[in-house]
Amino acid sequence: MAIAGFVLQIFAAVMLLLFSVRLVRTGIERRFGQYIIRYLTGHGSNITASGSGLALAVVLQSSAAVALLLSGFAATGMLSFPTGLATLLGADLGSALVILLLSFDLTWLQPVLLVVGGWLYLKIDRPDIQHVGRIILGLALILVSLGLLRDAVAPLREAEFLPAMAAYIASDSLTGFLIGAALAFLLHSSVATILMVAALVATTALPFAAGVSLVIGANLGSALIPVWLTRDMRAEPRRIPVANAILRGFAALIALYAIDAFALVEHLLVLSPATSLIVLHIGFNTLLVLLFVPIAGVFEKPVSALMPSAKGEKEAPANNSPLSAFDQSNADAPPLALSAIRQEILQMLQEVERMYRPILALYEASTPAELKAIRDRDDLVNALYTNLRRFMAENARDQFEKPQLKQSRALLEYAIRVEAAGDLVSKRMTDLAREKSETGARFSPAGQDELTRLHALVLAGFGLARHVLLVDDIEAARRLVLDKAEVKRRERASRKAHLKRLETGETGSFTSSDVHLETLRALRELYGHLAAVAYPILYRNGQMLETRLITDLNEATT
Repeated sequence: MAIAGFVLQIFAAVMLLLFSVRLVRTGIERRFGQYIIRYLTGHGSNITASGSGLALAVVLQSSAAVALLLSGFAATGMLSFPTGLATLLGADLGSALVILLLSFDLTWLQPVLLVVGGWLYLKIDRPDIQHVGRIILGLALILVSLGLLRDAVAPLREAEFLPAMAAYIASDSLTGFLIGAALAFLLHSSVATILMVAALVATTALPFAAGVSLVIGANLGSALIPVWLTRDMRAEPRRIPVANAILRGFAALIALYAIDAFALVEHLLVLSPATSLIVLHIGFNTLLVLLFVPIAGVFEKPVSALMPSAKGEKEAPANNSPLSAFDQSNADAPPLALSAIRQEILQMLQEVERMYRPILALYEASTPAELKAIRDRDDLVNALYTNLRRFMAENARDQFEKPQLKQSRALLEYAIRVEAAGDLVSKRMTDLAREKSETGARFSPAGQDELTRLHALVLAGFGLARHVLLVDDIEAARRLVLDKAEVKRRERASRKAHLKRLETGETGSFTSSDVHLETLRALRELYGHLAAVAYPILYRNGQMLETRLITDLNEATT
């Protein structure tokens, strides 16, 4: 019973830690998601990319979360392999720094964070403030869970069974390495694993030598987490986490061998045993950044050879005869056919995004050639949609079982929304750009700023929509719908502000009034089309009612 009680306390503390980290990450993603997307895809070099990965891992408290974001961006062509690998290496270092921060005794902060976070989350009706409260509450619960973890492992100093087990791990470093990798993978968190090992070492329940092999193994286990989570994605976006896992795995094995061969364990004990383990973890990840970030591009060809793209994964060329993701052999394998459907819709989304990105610039100055280029892209979207309908008509009813048929219908419905989004940009918004140019109308500075901010928020929605399309991520689906409410709120606020400017007699607002209001409406409708991909996932997981999104603790969504 004593052993069962100890295991229960350990896992209770670890589960609270994992929940708390997830609470912080969810709050940050929902509040700052659109900024994170722009931040991750705006690098100029591998060095700055690794720095951004480090910063985001510290903020999100998870390198695996950063890896999933990077894979989603790589799937859409927004992120190159060298930049993605450099960012992920930096994220692993950032996650190691989080462990150092959490290892300090910050129990005095617990009541302050609980009071402030609880007040913001429960008493303020604004969603953006509630997300900040969620983040602060998560940080408070992290400190609580670490206290529980320390209390749970304290009695191990008196345990009779542990010394023999710990001595075996200390004498067989490879076993400790594999146990550390398995723990990190099963817990889906290197942060929780290493903090738990550090707590055991701090209480002398585990020898320092055993802790070294466990910590080094945890590096491999944490690298395998994003490989597992992206297993259903196509080859190209999976190359980044796979390359990271290979590099970290080989480096960890070499480090383990070097420590054993040269008897370096005693030399690694530079501070207290627990702190020395964390410093070792940080040093290992720092070394990986210094060695591999400058030459990240070198690994692209070997990893591409190891994971070649399947037929149909290349991007469609910019003409009216798009490269289709459909292969007739896919019709006999429903999972492959569904994957091909997703790839076809992904190409449609990419083309619509390319149409949408420059649209506000065309409001200021446009040429017939630029407007024609957008219409040509819309023709490509229509051609992709025609391919999709033809494939469904020829294969879906005869080859799909009922569950696959239901999924394919949901995907076809989303394809209809994406095609409508393309029409909205190529027809309505280009007409508005032409009207503004012909009339010589000018937006007021405030109106221009409102449209620019709303345009950026909708642009971020493309990245979220692609991620949800490729990976049935319920949190990303929730964020997509919540951001739809934010788009609606900003559209309404801009409309009211515009009407107030008209009341004060601003000439710029008067001459551009129709274009401004129609553009607001178009942006809102466009985001509604993008967000439609989230609804089947939310309904399927019980997160959506007939009329509104289920929220946590009365969280407002409008």
